[in-house]
Amino acid sequence: MIGVDGGMFFQIGLIIIAAAVAAYLLRLIKQPQILSYVLVGILVTPVFGLVTNTSVIESMSIIGIAFLLFIVGLEMDLKKLKNVALVSSLGGAIQIVIIFVLSYLGALLMGFLSLEAAYIGLMLAFSSTMVVMKLLSDKQELNTLHGRLAVGILLLQDVVAIFALSVLATLNGFTFALFGMAFLNFLAIFLMAFLASKYFFPIVFRFAAKNQELLLITSLAVCFIFSLLFHYLGFSVAIGAFIAGLTLGNLEYSFEIVGKVRSLRDFFSLLFFVSLGMELSLGVIGKMWIPLLVFVFAAIFLKPLIIMIITSLFRYTKKPAFLTSLSLAQIGEFSLILASQGLLLGHISQELFSVVVMVAIVSITLTSYFIKYDSWIYNFLEKPLKIFDIFTTEGLEYLPSEVKPKFILCGHNRIGYSILREFTNVKKKVLIVDYNPEIITKMVKNGYHCIYGDITDGEIMNKMNLPGISMLVSTIPGLDDSLFLINKVKAVNKKARIIVTASEIEDALKLYEKGADYVIMPHFLGGEHVANMITDLRKRRVRLQEEKDKHIAHLKDRKDLGHEHPKD
Repeated sequence: MIGVDGGMFFQIGLIIIAAAVAAYLLRLIKQPQILSYVLVGILVTPVFGLVTNTSVIESMSIIGIAFLLFIVGLEMDLKKLKNVALVSSLGGAIQIVIIFVLSYLGALLMGFLSLEAAYIGLMLAFSSTMVVMKLLSDKQELNTLHGRLAVGILLLQDVVAIFALSVLATLNGFTFALFGMAFLNFLAIFLMAFLASKYFFPIVFRFAAKNQELLLITSLAVCFIFSLLFHYLGFSVAIGAFIAGLTLGNLEYSFEIVGKVRSLRDFFSLLFFVSLGMELSLGVIGKMWIPLLVFVFAAIFLKPLIIMIITSLFRYTKKPAFLTSLSLAQIGEFSLILASQGLLLGHISQELFSVVVMVAIVSITLTSYFIKYDSWIYNFLEKPLKIFDIFTTEGLEYLPSEVKPKFILCGHNRIGYSILREFTNVKKKVLIVDYNPEIITKMVKNGYHCIYGDITDGEIMNKMNLPGISMLVSTIPGLDDSLFLINKVKAVNKKARIIVTASEIEDALKLYEKGADYVIMPHFLGGEHVANMITDLRKRRVRLQEEKDKHIAHLKDRKDLGHEHPKD
C-alpha cells in the first residue's frame, strides 16, 4: 500500500490532478499557466498541508529546470541574437545595468545584505521569455516591431541570466584562482561542445533521426551528459543543460528534438513551479509587505519606464517603445530560478525567497492584462507619452520633391517589401510611413519619400496628403489602426482605394463592412499564390523552372534584408 504521507506516487498524483484543475480554471479566465502551478504549490503545502514530504518534488524540480534551459538552448537562435537591432543588444544591456544598480542600492537602503541585494538587482532586471513570447504569440504580435524588440531584449537577458547563474553558483569559497580555474573549465567544455556540434553530433543524430524513439533518448543522453559534467566541475546542472541545448540547436533535427522533449519539459517544469509555491511562506508577507510593494513597483513601473526611455533614445517612436516596455513589465522564470538557487546555496533567506515568488505571481498576472489591453492602455496614456517625441523626429523625414504622393504604403514589413517592388519605377509618387527608424533609413537611401512615425498621430496624417492620393495600402495588422485609417481616408477622399491587413477572419469582415476595398490575410496569401501559379502552369502561361529561378533570386534578396520566416 502507498502511504498517504510519504508515497511518491500519491504526492505527484495529487499535484498533477490539482494542477490540471487549476490550469483549466485559469485558462478559462485567460491567466498564464505558470500562475496556476505556483498557486497549487501554495495550496497543497503552506495552506492545507496535503503534501508533507516535499523533498521528492524538489528533487524532480531540478530536472524541470534542466529541461527548461535545455529547450531554451535548443530554441535560441544565436544568429538572431547577433542580428537584432542595436536597441535590443546595447539598449537591453543598458537596461539590465540600470535596473540592477537601482535595485541593488534600493535593497541596501531597505536593510538587505549586500549579496541579497545583488540577487534582488538581478531578479528584477530579468523579464519572462516564456510568458511574454506565449502572450505575444497568442495575439500574433511576435513579428510586429514591438514584438521583435521585446524578443531581442529577452534573448539578451537570457544570456546574462545564464552567466549570472554560473557566477553566483561559485561564490561560496570564492578565490580568484578558483574562479580562473572554473572559467577555464567552462571554456574547455564550451569548446568541446562546439566541436562536438560541428563534427560528432551531426553523424550521431543523422543515424538517430531514422528512429523517433532513438532520437529522443539520444537527445536526453546529451542533455544529462553535459549536466552531469558541469555538476562534476562545480557548476549548476541547469548550465550544462543549456549548453547541451545550444549544442544540438544547430542541428537540422533541432525542431524534431524540441517537439520530442517539450512534453517532458512541461511536466518537470510544472513540478518546478509547484515547488516554488511549496517554499512560499505566507506569514512572511505581513512582515515584509514594504519590500514586496517596492519590488512590485520596480517590476511593473520602474523597469518599463527605463526600457521606454532607452528605446526612445534609440529613436523609436513612442508607440513601439511603450508597447515593448509594457510587455516586459514582470519578473520571469530566470528570476525564480535565481531565487531557487540562491535559497539552496544559502545566499538568500526564506523570507526573501517568498517575497520574490509573490512578486512573480503579481507581475506575471498583471502582464497578461497589460498585453491583452495594450492598445487601450496606450490610447489612454497617449497625451502624457508625447514627451517622448522629442527623441524621435529629427532627421527621419525625407520628402525631397514637391510632387505630392499618389500611393501611400503604411508599414514596410515582409508584405510591404513585396508590394513596393511593383512601384520601383514611380518612386516620386510613393510615400512610405513606418515607425521603425532602421526601415526609414534604408528607404531614404533607396530614394523613397518617407515619413517616420505612427500612422495614428495627427501630425503624420496631415503630411500624408490624403485628399490627393489614389491608393493607400497598410500592412499593419492592428484592427484599431486599420479602422482609423479607413475613417480618415473616407472622410476626405471618397475615390481612394484602401487596402488594409488583418490577422483574423472576423476582423477582415469588419474592415470590409467599414469600407475597405481589400483586406490582406497574410496566412492565406501563400495558398492563393500557389493556386494561381498551378492554374497558370496548367494553361501554359508560365514555366515552372522560370518561376523557381525567380523565387530563388527573390528569397536571396529577402535573406539579405533579414526577412526570415518566423518560427513560431
